[in-house]
Amino acid sequence: QVQLVESGGGLVQTGDSLRLSCAASGGTFSIYAMGWFRRAPEKEREFVAAISWRAATTNYAESVKNRFTISRDNARNMVYLQMNGLKPEDTAVYYCAADPYGSGRSASYVYGYWGRGTQVTVSS
Repeated sequence: QVQLVESGGGLVQTGDSLRLSCAASGGTFSIYAMGWFRRAPEKEREFVAAISWRAATTNYAESVKNRFTISRDNARNMVYLQMNGLKPEDTAVYYCAADPYGSGRSASYVYGYWGRGTQVTVSS
C-alpha cells in the first residue's frame, strides 16, 4: 500500500509559478500512474493532470494545458506538478493520487490512494 504526501503549496500572486511535489512510500512507485486533482472552495474535486506508470503518456485538463506540467522521478519516488502562469481560479487544495498500472486517466475513481493535499492560493 502506498502513502502519498504532497508539499510545495503556498500563497502566490497571479502569474507566479509553483512546483508541487508528491512523495510516495510503502509501495513500488514505478507501477503507479500518478494524478493530480484539486478541490476549490465550494466546488467538487476536479482532475488536473496525470502521468502513466511508464511515464509514456501525460494527460491534462483543458484549463491547465500549456501552463502546468506533470513529471515523475521513479528513482526518487516523486511526482511533480510545475504550475506556471497561475490564476486566481487555480486556488484550491491539490491532491496527488496513485493508480496501479494505470494509464493516467482523468477519472478519480480509478485512483485507490490519495494524499491529504496541499493548499495553493493565488491572489489577484
